[in-house]
Amino acid sequence: MKIKINGQVETLEQKVKLTEFLECKGLELDRLVIEYNKRVVGREEWEDIILKDQDSLEVLRFVGGG
Repeated sequence: MKIKINGQVETLEQKVKLTEFLECKGLELDRLVIEYNKRVVGREEWEDIILKDQDSLEVLRFVGGG
């Protein structure tokens, strides 16, 4: 199954929850904004989203600094 994440195609072996996918990537969930299939989704929805073939994700990460 193929999904697009930040414009890059990635192959997944099976369907997976969005939260599991993000954690496998080593991302800190509390610092992210997610656009799923062209819709920004609230954090309360992430656990219910199961990635499937042809899904599209944009992952934005907040970075502190100054």
